[in-house]
Amino acid sequence: MAENVKPRVRVPGTASAGEVITIKTLISHTMESGQRKDDDGNTIPRSIINRFVVDFNGENVIDVQLEPAISTNPFFEFQATVPESGTFNFTWYDDDGSVYTEAKDITVS
Repeated sequence: MAENVKPRVRVPGTASAGEVITIKTLISHTMESGQRKDDDGNTIPRSIINRFVVDFNGENVIDVQLEPAISTNPFFEFQATVPESGTFNFTWYDDDGSVYTEAKDITVS
């Protein structure tokens, strides 16, 4: 499991019905390629975020497959239309089986 992994998400707290909002996410992750060696000459196991999924009230908004060439601390910015109040659920999947999650609520007025 990667150490000190911290997901960060920015979602507006409120929006109008049907408004297009901008969502920003960043996850602190070293994204080890499996090709580097530690100080003792041992290969550091591969550990990358390989999938990123966002759902809103149970409906998929975005589902991204990531490849080994992705940079450290992957950042995503995307837009979504908000039809009603609800919760965005963000999930990052790691090669080592770890799953990192974050949830943000939005109120539609």
